Amino acid sequence: MSAQPLNPPASPYGADDGARIAVPPVFDAGFLGALDTLFAWRRDVRHFATRPLEEAAFADLIARAAQAPSVGLSQPWRLVRVREPGRRAAVRTTFETCNAEALALQPTERAGLYARLKLAGLDDAPEQIAVFVDPEPEAGHGLGRATMPETVAYSAVLAIHTLWLAAAARGIGLGWVSILDPASVARALDVPERWRLVGYLCIGYPAELSDTPELERAGWEHRRPTGAFLVER
Repeated sequence: MSAQPLNPPASPYGADDGARIAVPPVFDAGFLGALDTLFAWRRDVRHFATRPLEEAAFADLIARAAQAPSVGLSQPWRLVRVREPGRRAAVRTTFETCNAEALALQPTERAGLYARLKLAGLDDAPEQIAVFVDPEPEAGHGLGRATMPETVAYSAVLAIHTLWLAAAARGIGLGWVSILDPASVARALDVPERWRLVGYLCIGYPAELSDTPELERAGWEHRRPTGAFLVER
């Protein structure tokens, strides 16, 4: 199921007037089928086994995240690996406060269901990463973001998604915790003031696997067909 180059040369590069030109791979039907399976089984994981993540596996995921596209090749994401118990506890406290406020805002008919949802893996996930964005990175020299500065934050989201798929392909789960106060998290992690929180990730081996989103299994929401959000002009 691996991608194979079309008419591969002896080396991974062809020659053109002395220039080194990488030969692009050809992704066959087997690879595309496996990729579709990856998309289907990629989950927002909330239940983690306590088994630690190997250091090599963690480093591999970070390397994959760094391959994400970014506006102007600015790579504006800033990844904070949260390991100190005190800092983790501060983030957990922030979640508890925000989650209680979110529960209070739920309509009566949905409050009970909301309260039963497990919305974070902060207690069990062996790895936690806070993803920040530097809104004015020196790299990239401002290319592509003058008219849409939000693309800097979008680039950090792409890094998260790239890491997410890489993790799922390796049997590793990722959960995105968004019920947090960004300013409180930034203070707890003592990061530069200009950085902005994009996401807080829990990473580890999932306690269970499913090709159906947990929120769908819990009856909170369901996927909609593409026609529900595809607009043609």
